[in-house]
Amino acid sequence: MIKTDNTITIKELLPILEGITDAVFIDDANGVCLWCNDACEEFYNINAEEIEGRTVEELEKDGIFTPSVTRRVLEEKREVTIIHKNNLGRMLLTTGTPVFVPNKTPRQISMIITTSRDITQLSRTSEKFNAATALLNAKQIKNMQMQDFDSKRIIASSEAMHNVMTLAKRLAPVNTTVLITGESGVGKGLIAKTLHDEGNRWKEPFITVNCGAIPENLIESELFGYVAGAFTGSRSGGKKGLFEAAQNGTIFLDEISELPLNLQVKLLQVIQERQITPVGSTEAIPIDVRIISATNKDLESLVKEGLFREDLYYRLNVVPINVPPLRERHEDILPLIQLNLARCNRNLNENKTISSDALSILIKYPWPGNIRELQNIVERLIITTSHDVISADDIFGFIKHDASENTAISVDLSLAAAMEKAEKEILEQAVDNYKSTRAIARVLQVSQPTIVRKLNKYGLATDNGKM
Repeated sequence: MIKTDNTITIKELLPILEGITDAVFIDDANGVCLWCNDACEEFYNINAEEIEGRTVEELEKDGIFTPSVTRRVLEEKREVTIIHKNNLGRMLLTTGTPVFVPNKTPRQISMIITTSRDITQLSRTSEKFNAATALLNAKQIKNMQMQDFDSKRIIASSEAMHNVMTLAKRLAPVNTTVLITGESGVGKGLIAKTLHDEGNRWKEPFITVNCGAIPENLIESELFGYVAGAFTGSRSGGKKGLFEAAQNGTIFLDEISELPLNLQVKLLQVIQERQITPVGSTEAIPIDVRIISATNKDLESLVKEGLFREDLYYRLNVVPINVPPLRERHEDILPLIQLNLARCNRNLNENKTISSDALSILIKYPWPGNIRELQNIVERLIITTSHDVISADDIFGFIKHDASENTAISVDLSLAAAMEKAEKEILEQAVDNYKSTRAIARVLQVSQPTIVRKLNKYGLATDNGKM
């Protein structure tokens, strides 16, 4: 085999794979075991000769691998991770990664690389931690009187969300205009309701308007009302608008970026003059309403593109509140899961729990749909699972597709790229454990110049600073 600066030979790779503590299997596209390292014998109480050359169906039938990750990778054509017990009762974390034939459409698997790691002690520690956490949160939830999440109850365990709530409560008594920004599903409406409930208008109406859900030809009459005979099909007695309905209270203009330009002009006049004029009328009606708006878009960019009025933007953005996405509020995920689990159990008359393995997956999930997605998934899990304990396999049925989008780069690899990825991870582990390139070379059974060259390639350095 020709060796270049950017590749590692099989002769160099196999001793590296033999030297790591994880079990490593390599299977071909038909599920036939080609090779496994020494750790496999310890993890699965087998001899390499017993499995090399045999198919995954045979090995699964004989109870050596139950379930077979390789079989699932071949069926689903994606990376698969499971947590399972081996025949010695040890808890293993096993990941099967497909290696695809480059530039082949449709995608065709050339081989599967599977790794297993013993997580028995970690699992026991995690179970104890989650049990303690669940008990603590159960007490907290009881103290919350189990209010539904769509009420004013807001989880703010993270520093980021604590800062948001501190700002919101400080602004609540002040009747200034507030613009709430953040991704869809982060809870902007809850923040708006908090501003109202904690302020001096809490006894008065709180009116929510979704500016993107009202047809453009109706939104003016919905906001400002109309008088009798204003247009064909109008009510004989006219209709009060949402601004007038919110008199002395708060109007929450959600998705404010969807407001048409002609209505933006009229909203600006309302803010400046504190009065509205119903459609078909010439008489203005004075209003005393606090205006809170929200958007999941970048209004500054829309202003530059001419899609949102600059003067209105500055009128709305007197005090901004940005609600961070759930992936930046890691400490909030577990309390939100448990609060919604309790709420859904109560509403659906169930008593289901989530296993520690499943909970670990949910906590690590990036939640692109934020709190709204979390609520929906918890409810769907309770409805669709037939057993009382929601497992990791149940979780993958709902979020694996989304999660795979985040790992597509690591799954869809050529053989050379897959080997580079494995090589880098092994070198990173070696750098953490050994102080010099000579020591690393000795352990990995390659030359010291090779290690120096590889460390330079990946931008890694030993403790003594040598590359």
